[in-house]
Amino acid sequence: MKNGTELAAIDLGSNSFRLEIAQLDHGLLKRREYLKETVRQGNGLDEDRNLTAEAMQRGWDCLGRFAERLAGFKRAQVRAVATQTLREARNRDEFLKRAQILLGFPIEVISGREEARLIYQGVTHLLPQSSERRLVVDIGGRSTELILGQGRRPRFMDSYHVGSVAWSMRYFPEGVFSAAAFETAEVAAQAVLEEVLGHCQPASQGEGGWDTVYGASGTVGAVGDVLDAEFNPRTSVPAQRITRAGLDWLLDKLLKAGDASRLRLDGIKEDRRAVIGGGLSVLRAVFSLLQIEEMHVAQGALRHGALVDLLDREHAQSDQRSLSVQRLAHTFGADERQAQRVGRVAEFLLLSLVREHDPLEQDGLERLLRKLNWAAQLHEIGSAISHTDYHRHGAYILDNADAAGFTMNELHRLSQLVLGHRGKLRKLEGLQLDDPDFVLQLLALRLAVILCHARREPDLQGLRLSWDGLRSVRLEYPEGWGRAWPQSAWLLHEEAQAWAKTAWAIDVQAS
Repeated sequence: MKNGTELAAIDLGSNSFRLEIAQLDHGLLKRREYLKETVRQGNGLDEDRNLTAEAMQRGWDCLGRFAERLAGFKRAQVRAVATQTLREARNRDEFLKRAQILLGFPIEVISGREEARLIYQGVTHLLPQSSERRLVVDIGGRSTELILGQGRRPRFMDSYHVGSVAWSMRYFPEGVFSAAAFETAEVAAQAVLEEVLGHCQPASQGEGGWDTVYGASGTVGAVGDVLDAEFNPRTSVPAQRITRAGLDWLLDKLLKAGDASRLRLDGIKEDRRAVIGGGLSVLRAVFSLLQIEEMHVAQGALRHGALVDLLDREHAQSDQRSLSVQRLAHTFGADERQAQRVGRVAEFLLLSLVREHDPLEQDGLERLLRKLNWAAQLHEIGSAISHTDYHRHGAYILDNADAAGFTMNELHRLSQLVLGHRGKLRKLEGLQLDDPDFVLQLLALRLAVILCHARREPDLQGLRLSWDGLRSVRLEYPEGWGRAWPQSAWLLHEEAQAWAKTAWAIDVQAS
């Protein structure tokens, strides 16, 4: 990207929606603007885990305001990610459909581990380069992420269903604070988080632990602000350090207030008052469970990690998703030569299809080609389970994989390409075949698999592939080619029959 380019990241959290705009300055990201609105979607989930109409409207209104600031941004300059509340919401598609229209950009629902990866990336990006072992804790509205890494490389990361909004609703539903409620909330949080003990230990307890603990975002930032206001009121630069003694002091203040509405503390913002009880109980649980003595409040957060990812995605070699594809292909023993062969042919075919119509901007075409190549690299991973219906096994793997860099929607779309690369087309979700981009990718992949069926470089001499820009594709091959490769010619005609049962027409002819 050019120097001076503006990038934007939107974090659709359970408590707040945040917009971070940064400018690329000689390889560094400099903040230009930061907007935050308290939306509280996390407490808008009903008993059936559906977002209420009010909660959806609050989110839509906020995104509509964000959209005004993002006018003029291109798709490659913006990344919007949604976390735990939209992971849980059964009616999230209803919310997302309108939300994306209002915002003007795609919204990606990311997995818990992908959220953790981006948090660690955002935190460490704003820390000095160091080889220290870092534990990063982020207590959000409905989930808590814990990441252990060294320098800027995470080694362990996971997400747990415990957060400030969820715990406030469950243990402090009327905003009433009591010692019994705090004890119950802390014990419950420790029960959820307990499995992390097998992965995270202080450096003093042996190798593989941490040297420094950093806390990111909402709850940690709010507690840090309160403690700074009380203990460092005359310091121009906040110390932003949380200790056990500080947590004990804050708990005492909440118990003496007895109710969130009567809580009077310097440093606490109004939007945090209603969820401070739940957030504090989870933070105290983390300190006790992991025997933390001191936590530093980090400046980086999820949205900063998303900004860094935008830069990394500009080039395939730095795109975390490409690394995840390589890992999956290696783990499941995919035939690398065949995968590369299919990838090269599929790219050639897709470029042939779009060449005359040029319906995409350059960055859009590059995205299609990159994702098509990933599908080619992974189309045979299901063979590690069984050669029978291996495309179905491969699709299942992708729908259930933890693949760093990918959103849940991206993985599902990739799984649909793998599922559909052979056999009948009716097994695909109907809406996919209404998407020309997906259909062109799928057709290029299916034709490439056919042409490479003998697991050797195919003869593409004389093949002509064209698309009318609507729903009709024509494939022509020379008579001599059909006689030289009769099996390939027969398979291509069979492919035309498969597409005849859809709204698309594939005409295969010898010229």
